[in-house]
Amino acid sequence: MELLGLTLTTIGEILIGVTVLYVHHKILEEHKLDKIVFAGIRKEQWGGILGVLLIIFGYIIRLI
Repeated sequence: MELLGLTLTTIGEILIGVTVLYVHHKILEEHKLDKIVFAGIRKEQWGGILGVLLIIFGYIIRLI
């Protein structure tokens, strides 16, 4: 049962991360931002990608 809880939590966290990254991507497509905001969103995207990868790696490590 613990594995099920861990799996569902991990899937939820990944879905939230991917959703945030998708929203950032859509905002960047608009190109109605100044350069400072544009650069900030780019940094947030890379941080989000790293976060999702760390969630996945953490899940794998817990399974081992």
